[in-house]
Amino acid sequence: MPVSAPSDQDLIHLRRCVELAREAVETGNRPFGSVLVSADGVVLKEDHNRTGSGDPTAHPEFALARWAAMNLSPQERAGATIYTSGEHCPMCAAAQGWCGVGRAVFATSTPQLIEWLAAFGAPNLPYKPVTLRELLPHVDVVGPVDEFSAEIRALHQRVHERSGG
Repeated sequence: MPVSAPSDQDLIHLRRCVELAREAVETGNRPFGSVLVSADGVVLKEDHNRTGSGDPTAHPEFALARWAAMNLSPQERAGATIYTSGEHCPMCAAAQGWCGVGRAVFATSTPQLIEWLAAFGAPNLPYKPVTLRELLPHVDVVGPVDEFSAEIRALHQRVHERSGG
């Protein structure tokens, strides 16, 4: 699928994801925030990372995909979008694929995250990094969006510094 540019509506939802990522950091979690939006533009659900609870799978994209599976018809899921501050990990991408959410828009990419973590001296990710486009070739994927990278990078750096490096 060709890479498309984000729409004005996409940018509005991504800004909210960044706000949620900031909330995540402020509550002792990693900087990820996500929003589930219906085909007609209604925000259905939002969440932020909750891995600070001790559950390493408490990612917002995973939570939103599960919520969609339990609350939306297959047709509604196919028309919905998961917006997120950072590109999905493989677990979250698989959840979106299994649940049939038809679109994903992310502010910053997995390659960016890997670069930042290396610059901070942080541990490697606990999985083989794979992009959304590789994992979900039939999903409409938009991202990364450059205007958010500096702020998201700063949030990741804050978390790294808080954890003692």
